[in-house]
Amino acid sequence: MIKVSVLYPNAKGKNFDIDYYCNQHVSMVAGLLGDAIKGATVEKGLGGGAPGSMATFAAMGNLYFESMDSFQNSFGPNAEQIMADLPNFTNIEPVIQISEVMV
Repeated sequence: MIKVSVLYPNAKGKNFDIDYYCNQHVSMVAGLLGDAIKGATVEKGLGGGAPGSMATFAAMGNLYFESMDSFQNSFGPNAEQIMADLPNFTNIEPVIQISEVMV
């Protein structure tokens, strides 16, 4: 199983519309990628390690795929449309990590 994490680093002056992300963007991505997606989660940052500190990430989106090929074959043709939607919910440049799920 492959997990594609899209991390949105938090900082002063950065905006993230979690409602749009959860209710519009995620459903659009799911519709475009179809059956290739095996699961998805969205996490909203609440705080950092120290009491009262800002969360390192405003939000994280995670998509699960059976294989790297499944991810690449479904995401590649739709990447431009997916990335074009980012300004509708954030001014943060996301950090992407692709991982192999071990447990």
